[in-house]
Amino acid sequence: MTARKLGEGRFTFAWDDAWGGRGHHDGGTKGWAHHGIAVTTAGEVVTFHESEPEVMVLDRDGEVLRRWPVELVEGHGMLLVRESDEDVLWISDNGSKNRPTGEGSYVPDRQPVRGHAVKYSLDGREVLRLEMPELPMYAEGDYCPTQVAVDEERFGGSGDIWVADCYGQGVVHRFDRNGRYLATIDGTEGAGRFAHPHAVYLDRRGPQPELYVADRRNKRIQVFDLEGRFLRSFGEDFLQSPSGFAPYGDHLLVGELDSRLVVLGPDDAFVCSIGEYDPSARSRPGWPNAEKDGATVRPPLASGRFNTPHGVAVDRDGSIYVTEWLIGGRLVKLTPTS
Repeated sequence: MTARKLGEGRFTFAWDDAWGGRGHHDGGTKGWAHHGIAVTTAGEVVTFHESEPEVMVLDRDGEVLRRWPVELVEGHGMLLVRESDEDVLWISDNGSKNRPTGEGSYVPDRQPVRGHAVKYSLDGREVLRLEMPELPMYAEGDYCPTQVAVDEERFGGSGDIWVADCYGQGVVHRFDRNGRYLATIDGTEGAGRFAHPHAVYLDRRGPQPELYVADRRNKRIQVFDLEGRFLRSFGEDFLQSPSGFAPYGDHLLVGELDSRLVVLGPDDAFVCSIGEYDPSARSRPGWPNAEKDGATVRPPLASGRFNTPHGVAVDRDGSIYVTEWLIGGRLVKLTPTS
């Protein structure tokens, strides 16, 4: 752990990259971590093993409380919601994982890719598995769910489920609460065709709930109503690689692969960065990892500096938990200093 602080003003945090890295996420395996993170109502932190298909539940000190295996390839996106006064966990499995070869390189799983969006109870029981929509785009094309958003019934919502297919067809699908396919949006009736819609998020900070789509390669966020009608787009002037969302009071955190988190105000204006944007990082050989003697290896990691933030979650005390996309994984905890 280091005493280094990140952020500005009320969004200043102490960095702890030793949190959670106890026999996992510490570079001890060759698993290429590419997963999410969530926090339960009780304050437990839920994430995914960097190498094995299993869910891990940690306490707030980073110790493993329990774990369970899942019939998934990767826990790419995680969302914690409440149903009937109980927590349930949605996992978006993008259906493919980069695997190490004997030559020191990494190759993805077989094609075509068939991922899943699956709901679990917190004791590991599978509750609902959404089927891939029977659409022409999937006759030969990949299906790679990367994040789920739910219009929660406890807030008066419909229970509809929105699924981002980032690495497959670059679209967002809508299902009803029972998993029946309803519709698809692709951005063409909005600010333009999505390019890597990496995450979706249902925002309830305003007078009406809205669906946010992290249109990553277009360096923007597109916003829709809950019927899929386009409302607005923003962020082109300050975002680099929006990849995920986490609420922070009346503010919103946006995780960016390019070395930082961005804090948005209630009006979605840029407030500050947590971490420093490094425009040169992507030119590094082997990014997000490194290369050594022709092999892809875990990169040197600086304490107090993000490599590639991927999943983001917040607990009730305002601490932020971040997973990073790299070989061996890394879990970072940011504790508010104010």
